[in-house]
Amino acid sequence: MGLKNKISLYWKCQIIGWGLVSLYWLYISLNRDDYSIFLAVCNYILDVVIGIALTHIYRVLAVKYHWKSLGITKLLLTLIVAVLLLAFSFMIFMNIKWYFLWNHIANQNFGFFRMLWYWDPVFITGLRLMSIWLLSYHLYSYHKRELQISKVNAQLLTVAKQAQLDNLLTQLNPHFLFNCMNSIKSLIIENPSSARRSIDLLSDLLRASLDQKDNELIPIKEELQLVRDYFELEKIRYENRLAYVIDIDSSLETERIPKFSIQLLAENAIKHGVDKHIDGGCITISISIKNDCIQIDVENPGKIIQKNTHGIGLKNLKERLHIQFDGKAHFAIEEKAENKVVATILIPKTK
Repeated sequence: MGLKNKISLYWKCQIIGWGLVSLYWLYISLNRDDYSIFLAVCNYILDVVIGIALTHIYRVLAVKYHWKSLGITKLLLTLIVAVLLLAFSFMIFMNIKWYFLWNHIANQNFGFFRMLWYWDPVFITGLRLMSIWLLSYHLYSYHKRELQISKVNAQLLTVAKQAQLDNLLTQLNPHFLFNCMNSIKSLIIENPSSARRSIDLLSDLLRASLDQKDNELIPIKEELQLVRDYFELEKIRYENRLAYVIDIDSSLETERIPKFSIQLLAENAIKHGVDKHIDGGCITISISIKNDCIQIDVENPGKIIQKNTHGIGLKNLKERLHIQFDGKAHFAIEEKAENKVVATILIPKTK
């Protein structure tokens, strides 16, 4: 790998920027102040080093203490203090540089303390340069952060749309629709009111699947309503073979989670759990708080035949959780004793 690829954009800007600024002072030292070539070059190198060193120290502190994430008021106060301190430091180091050059190279002693507190126009120049640097740095950081957010949002939107398509395909699966229609047909004569209710449930599910809103997160209360509709529709086919229990901490109903996340686990629980047993079984959905996270458990009868093997829908859900919550959410499926499988989602709780 060549040197060009090793130097980051930040260091390129630092070296080029302070190198160009210091060229002006190099010109002044040669044409106005009658510096020798050697003295002018030494002065130029030290100017570049001082500028880079002071601003890099600020960058290190800004990254360490996350100043780029501060609100506008706190950031402005931080910038004002930083500009003053950087300008003062600039003045001190520039005066020390000049004392060293004139005393040890040019053999002209103006007195250390006299030169150390020489502020005009050094301090004013420091204020101007540091203000320009800080403004440029934070504008670039803001632009870079916005680009990153846009990139993540684009990834999330792509995955979310794919999830909607996956969910739509599940609902429009011919086998699923065939069973639903047959069940509804048998109810039309025997129990017309139940038939109408079943049609309403199926319509609600299909409408939710076709919904193209950009709302990727929805309240848990709304997600559970979709899950209940799905269970009620499936009970037409499974009758007493399907039972379900939903246990939720009421304080979590307004917390927002990815759309179709619990419903996907409910579908998986029926397909790989209840449907595989002659007597069916009970699906238990528990939503609670654990270590400042929302824990969603979906338990169903069955066993994991092939561990670490997830379908497209579950892989999609895992990727959505990773992107939406910046790697802080977790998803796992575990086999418990007594013929039980539990799918668990852990999501950071909104502060």
